[in-house]
Amino acid sequence: MTPPKVIVVAGVAGSGKTTVGAVLAERLGWDYAEADVFHTEAAIEKMRSGHPLTDADRLPWLRAIAAWIDDRLATGRPGVVSCSALKRRYRELLADGRPGVRIVMLDGDRDTIAARMRAREGHFFDVALLDSQFAALERPTPDENVLVLPVTGTPEETVDRILAALDLVPRHLRA
Repeated sequence: MTPPKVIVVAGVAGSGKTTVGAVLAERLGWDYAEADVFHTEAAIEKMRSGHPLTDADRLPWLRAIAAWIDDRLATGRPGVVSCSALKRRYRELLADGRPGVRIVMLDGDRDTIAARMRAREGHFFDVALLDSQFAALERPTPDENVLVLPVTGTPEETVDRILAALDLVPRHLRA
């Protein structure tokens, strides 16, 4: 298998997408983009006020992330982007027709994720919306070729597993 040029780190809110994505990008020496920067102000306000996003709310966000991915692939600049990618059709929008893209789904149970969310500071996503995330989640099926990893262990251990599974070499080990 050819190593990916873009990795989408996916999962419900609080699964560690941002932390794992940033560590992964740093280890690889790749660009990193946090999915939240692609949201409209209206979508952020909606989530901040405790209302889950609809598919219609998410579509411009997903298209913006897909455009970022396309730019990385077209310019040969590898990258890592975090994105919940909760539904199969979202993952298809981001990865289908893009052989250089690989999705990594961080997987955990609701109680573990809720505890992580309560511990973080300064994020607009209300922990009360977590149930809507799990309700929307369509777990990847084998035909999707999504790497699913549990959220056990440290972010560094998760990144080690991603690197090994995707046959990627950290920049400090490249000749």
